[in-house]
Amino acid sequence: MSNNNSLIKDPYQLLDDYIDSLPYKKENLILILHHAQGLFGYLPDKVQWHIAQKLDIPSAKVYGVVSFYSFFTMKPRGQHVANVCMGTACFVRGSEKLQQEIESQLGIKTGQTTEDHLFSLDSVRCIGACGLAPVITVDGKVHGRLENTEDIKELFAKYRSEATPDAQSEISNIEPIQDVKHAT
Repeated sequence: MSNNNSLIKDPYQLLDDYIDSLPYKKENLILILHHAQGLFGYLPDKVQWHIAQKLDIPSAKVYGVVSFYSFFTMKPRGQHVANVCMGTACFVRGSEKLQQEIESQLGIKTGQTTEDHLFSLDSVRCIGACGLAPVITVDGKVHGRLENTEDIKELFAKYRSEATPDAQSEISNIEPIQDVKHAT
């Protein structure tokens, strides 16, 4: 980390400080993983290994938890995460077509992130906003009744205009470990 800005703390130090503040460390693995994902944006092998070492548990256990729960990701996510609702009401009202249109406009498939790391696209079973179907969320904010191409273009243009210019640089500080073994 550069010494140019002493106000910016190393994310690994922030993670260690958080872990050290917990009375029951091993029992709070999921909580620690959430915190780490908040700091790093995702959970690459290097971060998983660091947590395993800090908690004195096998890296396979950390990897098992990360790979089991869908809310954890091992791949960099976009600055904005869009989730298309595939619940019954949304599906009947055209969420599949909506998803295809978003994929076309962003140039990615569901489960992927744009090359500029601005958007990630996923699908979820139900958002719970059935009266607004079809619905997507972007960064947790619900957007409903997106039934035509122009609505979708306007929505994503709004998020593009609000984007931080260096979405790519936010995740470029993390270098993956080359030789991580997920066994003890």
